[in-house]
Amino acid sequence: MNHDNPAAIPPQPSAPHFIRAIIEEDIRTGKWQGRVETRFPPEPNGYLHIGHAKSICLNFGLARDYGGACHLRFDDTNPEKEERQYVESIIESVQWLGFDWGRHLYHASDYFDRLYEFAERLIDQGDAYVDSLTAEEIRAYRGTLTEPGKDSPYRTRSPAENLDLFRRMKAGEFADGTHVLRARIDMGSPNINLRDPVLYRIRRAHHHRTGGNWCIYPMYDYTHCISDALETITHSLCTLEFEDHRPLYDWILDRLKGAVPCHPQQIEFARLNLTYTVMSKRKLMALVDGGYVEGWDDPRMPTLAGLRRRGYTPTAIRLFADRIGVSKADSWIDAGILEDCLREDLNTHAPRRIAVLEPLKLILDNYPEQGEETCLVPNHPQKPEWGKRAIPLTRELYIEADDFKETPPKGYFRLSPGAEVRLRYAYIVRCTDVVKDAEGNIVQIHCTYDPDTRSGTPGAEKRKVKGNIHWLSAKHARPAEVRLYDRLFLNAHPDAGGRDHLAFLNPGSSRTIAAYVEPALAQAQPEDRFQFERHGYFIADRVSTTPGGPVFNRAVSLRDSWGKTPGSP
Repeated sequence: MNHDNPAAIPPQPSAPHFIRAIIEEDIRTGKWQGRVETRFPPEPNGYLHIGHAKSICLNFGLARDYGGACHLRFDDTNPEKEERQYVESIIESVQWLGFDWGRHLYHASDYFDRLYEFAERLIDQGDAYVDSLTAEEIRAYRGTLTEPGKDSPYRTRSPAENLDLFRRMKAGEFADGTHVLRARIDMGSPNINLRDPVLYRIRRAHHHRTGGNWCIYPMYDYTHCISDALETITHSLCTLEFEDHRPLYDWILDRLKGAVPCHPQQIEFARLNLTYTVMSKRKLMALVDGGYVEGWDDPRMPTLAGLRRRGYTPTAIRLFADRIGVSKADSWIDAGILEDCLREDLNTHAPRRIAVLEPLKLILDNYPEQGEETCLVPNHPQKPEWGKRAIPLTRELYIEADDFKETPPKGYFRLSPGAEVRLRYAYIVRCTDVVKDAEGNIVQIHCTYDPDTRSGTPGAEKRKVKGNIHWLSAKHARPAEVRLYDRLFLNAHPDAGGRDHLAFLNPGSSRTIAAYVEPALAQAQPEDRFQFERHGYFIADRVSTTPGGPVFNRAVSLRDSWGKTPGSP
């Protein structure tokens, strides 16, 4: 039932793209002596989302395909926002996707001593200086995209003075914000990232790995390139927003030539933009902290933990990453492509089961009151080797409320007064009466069944009816909590143009109903997946399911709109 074991999934051939072309040319020319070493470097300040999955599949997939290695490295240089729980969730998500870093698990904090030594080297070379401007003054001196910046008055400090101040920064002599270490590059550069960027800042904060050992912390741009070099990464893959940072990446490593083992190549690709969601960890955190969702693993969230709880499989996400491809051009991917990848996977691997989500009582008046028989139902219509299971049939049944219309519209082939349908896997029945409560709501329908039309018996198919509905025995059906999820946002681009994404939240994105399921589902285990016939694909919730008490989340509806339940997208 559980389709999360990557070892059982044969690797799929990946589509060609420009990064593969670069790697293959490097292999042909012997640039890295045939090595391919990549890395996935998340910051542990939140949970990974579907955008990270694209990078994970790319980095680990390329290393796998070319016989190399991919490192998992935590960029833990901002202790105020980082927590151990995020580290653990990232490790779990990458493993769940089916990737293994082997011995290559690293943290930027592993290199704090080396990073400090390299900073002193830059100071000695005259390539870095301690600046005493305030943060506001640094921003003002930096200039704009159309106007050059201007030199800090502290830019001319001597290497000896800078080294003394930097060491005193490390020793904790100064308050937060008093000084920073900046690279001495070019305040007039058209690339604003080269206008003497900050390399170190003072920050008295407890680090989840190093505790209180440090009160100065390196910036990402400084740390990232050196970490790549120390780990002898060959191809440093990142998203397009870092393209303008590449000159700084190269500048730092050029200044440290001979002190670091290599100079990796940074290559940028387009990030994933998925409709009906947001990809900013800051905005996702706002959803969590504001109570708009139940947590990072809420099944409506685009986090990998949320998608997993929703019912997505590693195979579906890897298929999605391969299907959308890798390019240099920014574009939007329709959320329907991700949903189709899940349908494609689960259509093959999910057993079929019966659930009645909005039950209406149906009574077979001419069936014996204590009568009971079993109907054999295939576990998967395309997989006869999966066998069949027995479903009990009794006089009183549950059917879907929308399978009956007192006044049917044109083209309605399900049950209505005087009409006939087949109870799937059982008999043809005719509606003879409708029972309503005091408010006029339909609470029961009465039918008669034709005993000569049982499915699977000789001659049963001689009588043809157009309607075919599913059902459960009221005596044997088990109550179950079912959660119907829709997209979290009503707008396809909820944060486009700086809009407030919270203004587009879908108030109907989650609905919990009391449903009935067939007896076999009562023993469903956490993360067991099924197709509920006509309703879509569901998963036993990994958090709320208890022994004998499954809670089912709808992962995705069926393509067939006829089978959609209320709340379907």
